[in-house]
Amino acid sequence: MILPKNLSAKELIKVLSKYGYHVSRQKGSHIRLTKTSAKGEHHVTVPNHDPLRLGTLNSIISDVAEHLEISKEDFFK
Repeated sequence: MILPKNLSAKELIKVLSKYGYHVSRQKGSHIRLTKTSAKGEHHVTVPNHDPLRLGTLNSIISDVAEHLEISKEDFFK
């Protein structure tokens, strides 16, 4: 999977909101998003950077895809 190299935190948060995540708090430059489901709460922390570093982006997408039980390739579709 090829990750977008110029994705900002704002754009990632917009994608995550389509999966039911909402901003639950912000402390400094870190934004915490929460999704509540039958499995319980799932939290993801996104640094407010533009662009996000590829390793950070990959880690966030892996975590969310695992929680949603989808592949990383399906995440951006």
